[in-house]
Amino acid sequence: MIAIIKYNGGNVSSVQNSLNRLNVESVVTDDFNLIRKADKVIFPGVGEASSTMKLLKEKGLDKLIPTLKQPVLGVCLGMQLMCKNNEEGNTVGMGIFDIDVKKFPAKNIVPHMGWNTISDFNSGIFSGIEENSDVYFVHSFYCELSKNTTSVCDYILPFSASLQKDNFYAMQFHPEKSGDIGSRLLENFLKQ
Repeated sequence: MIAIIKYNGGNVSSVQNSLNRLNVESVVTDDFNLIRKADKVIFPGVGEASSTMKLLKEKGLDKLIPTLKQPVLGVCLGMQLMCKNNEEGNTVGMGIFDIDVKKFPAKNIVPHMGWNTISDFNSGIFSGIEENSDVYFVHSFYCELSKNTTSVCDYILPFSASLQKDNFYAMQFHPEKSGDIGSRLLENFLKQ
């Protein structure tokens, strides 16, 4: 069973719909026992960092998520909140990744919205995915490049399109909105 973390954040239903298309059973929950017992956990996110972190703290999910032992996938804001600090709302994240999240410089169009290329794959989660594939992004803040970077995108500057550390995986882009490439990435995550 796949647990999708419930905390009133956006894109939960689109993640669940993507899993349904893959014939994968999932449950949207904030129940600690269900989350701990799940085979895999997905932490989706669309929204503003400080208010979302406040919701996670109210439910104690900010303490639970870093302790999980099964594969965990953070998506978009979920990825950013798994990092150390976020310039959006001066938010302290969960610190799973020792990375800062910064606002894109305003010299180009922000938010970064639409299809863009990812490259420099450095994780088995990209098995069967061609370098320079296009995936769908919607964000105004980015994760810096680090030793945990598993793919790179260049929009204004190079940034981490995805991260991995131990059992924690994260994608800045939306696999649930990235067509066949996104479906393959979700399938690869489910095999971890």
